[in-house]
Amino acid sequence: MPKETPFYGREDELKRLRLLLKKTTSSLVVVKGRRRIGKSRLIVEFTKGTKAYIFTGLPPTETTTAQTQREYFALQMERLLGVKKVKNDDWAYLFWRLAQLVKSKKVVLVLDEINWIGSLDDTFLGKLKSAWDTEFKNNPKLLMILSGSMSSWIDENIMSSTGFMGRVSLDLTLDELPLPICNLFWRKKASRISAYEKFKLLSVTGGVPRYLEEIDPDSSAEDNIYNLAFRKGGLLVEEFDRIFSDLFSKRFQKYKQIVELLAEQDATSEQIRRKVRLEPGGTISKYLEDLVETGYISRDNTWKIKNGAESNLCKFRLKDNYLRFYLKYIEPRRGLIEKNRVVALPAWTSIMGLQFENLVLHNFHKIYSLLGIDPKEVIYDNPYFQRSNNTQAGCQIDYLIQTKFNTLYLCEVKFSKDPIGSAVIKEVEQKIERLLKPKNFSIRPVLIHVNGVTDSVAESEFFAKIIDFSSFLG
Repeated sequence: MPKETPFYGREDELKRLRLLLKKTTSSLVVVKGRRRIGKSRLIVEFTKGTKAYIFTGLPPTETTTAQTQREYFALQMERLLGVKKVKNDDWAYLFWRLAQLVKSKKVVLVLDEINWIGSLDDTFLGKLKSAWDTEFKNNPKLLMILSGSMSSWIDENIMSSTGFMGRVSLDLTLDELPLPICNLFWRKKASRISAYEKFKLLSVTGGVPRYLEEIDPDSSAEDNIYNLAFRKGGLLVEEFDRIFSDLFSKRFQKYKQIVELLAEQDATSEQIRRKVRLEPGGTISKYLEDLVETGYISRDNTWKIKNGAESNLCKFRLKDNYLRFYLKYIEPRRGLIEKNRVVALPAWTSIMGLQFENLVLHNFHKIYSLLGIDPKEVIYDNPYFQRSNNTQAGCQIDYLIQTKFNTLYLCEVKFSKDPIGSAVIKEVEQKIERLLKPKNFSIRPVLIHVNGVTDSVAESEFFAKIIDFSSFLG
């Protein structure tokens, strides 16, 4: 029997789920997040030692229908619960039968990829809600988990639905693993591998557990990336097609156009709409919301420093490191990869700065810790941008933290293959000069780097703090 991959992280999520098992009433739980983020693995870990029945949906294809989803669900009921010839023509009957089979048991029921199971049948959610109210919740020892990758569908149809209002005991959204947890995937070799080598791999995988599980600690970052992304059959070669087809089906191409644009640069909603040639209206908002909710892009709002109020101005950023790497380096070589003719790893340093910025922004709590900031003191933090006009210069800051003590931590996130020289001081001085701020505010510049700084930068005393990437891994 193959050895199970170690399970790292998610301690808080497991703790919150386990607390529900102590209740004396039934619980309905929602778990969502992008594909490969570890939803199913978290559920498996949580249900160890408990009686659990995990049902999953069929991935969408041209032949997948509401009926085939019901048939597959009935087949799983027969296999998991040992019953025969379950009728599959109506969700109401399927839910009623399942509820009867677990009526007095201490049990966890899981509907995994619920958006696959139910999105093709307009009656699915209504019948599930009715079954919960009349059948499932009457078992005080039952915990039901609804899990899915299409977070926007879950939010719209379950979390924001009046039918499920007040019924969900816990709503969990899984994000990428923090960097100290990512470091554990190098296992016993972690202390012998440089932060820069780890960064090279993380610049491709991000903190996505399924990708991190493929790391071979005995191989270099380059060999790992080559085997994952540039050899026929590698996990990351066809991953883009799988996740986008499964999530977005017939609208695949329009979503792809959006992430292709954001792979080059951050952009406003209007810039994206024009580039992908959509009519003005709600359609572009729906596309962007889907990509934000599924965890592939981020909506970065700016704010008014004077009062800490959020501005309507925002840009969208491709936050998923794998997507950018795929679009820039894997996709253009797909033909060669399928023929096993890629003989050398492409140089991908041109995107390293963006990938590094993503890793840092995903780990903002670590920045708080390293700067000694209590999260309760933070009024607002985000990438910050200031538009230019007749009275003010434009300004873009990688990451800005505003505290209630009128302090601004201006973080410059800088990737370089070599130690960073004193030119960075002039760059940050210019940003400080352009940034509009009340007179009673202090500014503390912070430099975050991956490959060291020169003596002139270290000795300049210009930066309030210089943070090495290795600090994020511990």
